[in-house]
Amino acid sequence: MTAVQQPVLTAEQLELRARLGAGARYDAAAAPHEDLLLARQGTAYFLRKLQELRDQDFDAPSRLDGWSHRHLIAHVGYNARGLARLVEWARTGVETPMYTSAEQREREIVHGATLPDRALRHLVDHAVVHLNVEWRDLEDAQWDHRVTTAQGREVPVRETAWMRAREVWVHAADLGSGGSFDDLPPALLDRLIDDVLAAWRRRGEEISLTVAATDRSGDRHVRALGDGGPEVSGTAAAIAGWLARGEAHGLRCSSGEVPAVPRWF
Repeated sequence: MTAVQQPVLTAEQLELRARLGAGARYDAAAAPHEDLLLARQGTAYFLRKLQELRDQDFDAPSRLDGWSHRHLIAHVGYNARGLARLVEWARTGVETPMYTSAEQREREIVHGATLPDRALRHLVDHAVVHLNVEWRDLEDAQWDHRVTTAQGREVPVRETAWMRAREVWVHAADLGSGGSFDDLPPALLDRLIDDVLAAWRRRGEEISLTVAATDRSGDRHVRALGDGGPEVSGTAAAIAGWLARGEAHGLRCSSGEVPAVPRWF
């Protein structure tokens, strides 16, 4: 068995831990540190864009069909709570699904959208803290405990860090307060493109296309789905926005018009 590699702490980090004391929580050595960093950076970005959204704009439509900004904000808050339930499952061994049903998820969002503006902002803040506490309470071996996502996939609980990262970064762009796929970290954009294409493959979507990211090289430059089909090219940010949200800005297609694509989820 390979020993878990302990993280190397800087002098400043060691000093901070000494000041905080034994009761402070830290990520386990086996935690998915890069994905957790993406999730926490994305959370900070989402919260900044939420702060820039005026209360009087909460009722305006978001970039998601049928959802106001209220619905979107409630969803981001309750998503953190749902992921926290999966992490609790891994920690305790007691099955606690992300949602008991699709209807429960929908009811949560609809209810959350009725909250007063300040309460809705607080919902997100509190849910973020709760999820971080659950992550930091996981021990090394528990990060590989398998849980079931809302889509029915069985994954190690470490996947929740990536699930949250894509959630907050993408929905920050959906808020309509200045967020953009252009702001997403390059590593996240690349994985996001892979994620959407993989989701379509799992569902058996009958679509064939090739995407070519003009600002990438190697295996990140071209990806194909189905028999290849027409080639759609543009920056990784533009491609990710098209695949995830169907927005064909700044793209070119070898067959003429950029085709419509299926829903991500």
